Amino acid sequence: MVFYFTSAVVNPQYTIYMGKDKYENEDLIKYGWPEDIWFHVDKLSSAHVYLRLPQGHTIHDIPSEVLIDCAQLVKNNSIQGKDLLPNDFI
Repeated sequence: MVFYFTSAVVNPQYTIYMGKDKYENEDLIKYGWPEDIWFHVDKLSSAHVYLRLPQGHTIHDIPSEVLIDCAQLVKNNSIQGKDLLPNDFI
C-alpha cells in the first residue's frame, strides 16, 4: 500500500505520495503523473517521495514549507540518511 500525506502548511494543500518498499517505488514511477515531482536522497537508499502539483502549477510554485515536508519524509525514511545531520548532505 502506497502511503500518502497531505501537506497542510499552506493553502491550497499538497498531496505527497511515498512508497513503502522498492516494489511500491516502482509502481509510483510507473503510474506517476506528469505533475509529480520526485524526491530521493542522492547516493543513499531512501524512500521515493512524490509531490503532486496542483493543476497549472510548476516546480517554481512549490512553497518552501512544502519542500521541507518532502525533504523530511525522504530523510526520515532513508536507512542511512536518517542518522545524518543536515550539513552531512552538503
